[in-house]
Amino acid sequence: MLVVDLHCAHGHHFEGWFASSDDLASQQARGLVSCPVCGDREVVRRPSAPHLNVSHLKTDTAPVPSRRMATQQGGAAIPGSLPSDRPPVAAPDGAVEQAMPASPEEAIRALQAAYLQVVRHVVTHTEDVGERFAEEARSIHHGDAPERPIRGQTSPEEREALRDEGIEVLSLPIPEGLKGPLQ
Repeated sequence: MLVVDLHCAHGHHFEGWFASSDDLASQQARGLVSCPVCGDREVVRRPSAPHLNVSHLKTDTAPVPSRRMATQQGGAAIPGSLPSDRPPVAAPDGAVEQAMPASPEEAIRALQAAYLQVVRHVVTHTEDVGERFAEEARSIHHGDAPERPIRGQTSPEEREALRDEGIEVLSLPIPEGLKGPLQ
């Protein structure tokens, strides 16, 4: 198993898991590797530290937090949560907060992971009405259709017309990798 750090042309960093270097090259040539944040297919491999399986050398049985990420079909990675190595800290009001990320890169990865978590939630908990979004939103607004969370596509002009009618909409880009079933 080859675990590599990848980087898209828009500056998003993510991890991919492949059977071998040849598998990575083959999937890139076929356009199967894309950024999980923006969908960019201009993905390059970055130098990364080797992953050594030394679990058999450990005497302590305490679990170690994993920084690995789940992969989607085709080899491109989907960042998961990135646990900090720093312990949680107590806020003045008694709430527990996670310490700030150690580096700007870690902060960027945490933001990407949070964004993808929100997008996954939206995809999981809404009905995709596709190109019928504007008409379905109007039907729900006027009480002609049952109220439910929906998502779909609409033009900027239709989006503005919905807002003029008092129907609030939110544009949320959904990466191609999250539109289908997740592994």
